[in-house]
Amino acid sequence: MTKLKTNLLLLLTAFIWGMAFVAQKVGMDYVGPFTFNALRSLIGVVALLPVVAFLDRQRAHMHMPAATWKSKELWIGGLLCGIFLCLGSTLQQFALMHSSVGKVGFITTIYILFVPILGLFLKKRVSLNIWIGVLIALAGMYLLCITENFSIAPGDLLALICALAFAFQILIVDHFSPRVDGVRLSCIQFLVCSIICSVGMFAVEAPKLTNVLNAWMPLLYAGVLSCGVAYTLQIVAQKHAEPTIASLIMSLESVFSVIGGWLLLGQVLSVKESFGCVLVFAAVVLAQMPAKVKTNDAAGQ
Repeated sequence: MTKLKTNLLLLLTAFIWGMAFVAQKVGMDYVGPFTFNALRSLIGVVALLPVVAFLDRQRAHMHMPAATWKSKELWIGGLLCGIFLCLGSTLQQFALMHSSVGKVGFITTIYILFVPILGLFLKKRVSLNIWIGVLIALAGMYLLCITENFSIAPGDLLALICALAFAFQILIVDHFSPRVDGVRLSCIQFLVCSIICSVGMFAVEAPKLTNVLNAWMPLLYAGVLSCGVAYTLQIVAQKHAEPTIASLIMSLESVFSVIGGWLLLGQVLSVKESFGCVLVFAAVVLAQMPAKVKTNDAAGQ
């Protein structure tokens, strides 16, 4: 696959994920946050099962070791990922009830900064780029979220906590994905998320079938395209992409969320909020730039 095709696939992935914020917002015109996530995640499982079958056939054709569902690590990883995915995605849905699509999209991308900072507890180094990015992001978050009364809106706070939950989920994926089949891991995490959200759905929302049917389009977009298609595109493209470039391109989902909110929902950010978005995006880009690594000679080893 050429570099151009790879980058275009990653750009399409970012576009699908960015526009998913619009689908999530519109979907809640008909159903509650728990209902939307329960059904979206279930659809995601169904959408990924054919991908599992296709990849299994590819492995068999290439005489590679077969992946399996019978792995204790796979189910433990899937359970943990599903719990934090449920927490992050549910908080994100509630955030969208109180804030604009673009703001939630940009605040969510802060997880890219949270991940290396949380990695400190796992004794992983944090580069200077990250710390500078954190300072820039704090300035951006101030402009994006803090009101004239020096308070933060409930929706923005929920989005920030959501980003933290996604950071934990990414660290768990990072731990388990080298040990198990990645697509199977994703299937299980979506299944766990759907089951947990179903409890909330029946406990506090009691959705009506007519409302669910009215929400069919955003549900299918979020379930099939965002969970199934975009995840598959990411897997295919990242096999041929340089990790830093891939991360940079996919972080454009925050930009697409703003564009989608503006074009499809008529949501416009103020000048102050827009500048905050610029700073947050700059921080995200900086955090993903490769840090200079000292050679053995330079380190005196």
